[in-house]
Amino acid sequence: MKQAKDGSRNSEFVMPGLTRHDKPDVWNSLSFNAEGLIPAIIQDVADGTVLMMAWMNAESLRLSLTTGQTWFWSRSRKRLWHKGEESGNTQEIQEAYYDCDGDTLLLKVVQGGAGVACHTGQRSCFHNVLTFDAEERN
Repeated sequence: MKQAKDGSRNSEFVMPGLTRHDKPDVWNSLSFNAEGLIPAIIQDVADGTVLMMAWMNAESLRLSLTTGQTWFWSRSRKRLWHKGEESGNTQEIQEAYYDCDGDTLLLKVVQGGAGVACHTGQRSCFHNVLTFDAEERN
């Protein structure tokens, strides 16, 4: 649960700058793909590290916004999954945004547990370097 400015604990997470009454307009602004999914970029709120990308459907987004923790749709398992349900590496949502086209989400989180987001044990899923020769591009 996210702590309100007055120190009370909200039972429902709400995107910054929005109220519960604004939610229907936000839902109409989002564009899910043909499979009913939208990509979500997960970023560390403290240092800006991109931790992972995962898919959300309407239900996982609703769960994420109401619980304040990330939930995703697993395309391989064909089910909802709560990030950290097995590893303990949960993610507490601090901020949530959607892009100008409404087809991608950005969630800024506090990475819990051991501070690991990737199933390989790395902090970020983006730990593989793709090299290229800048001179070859010219």
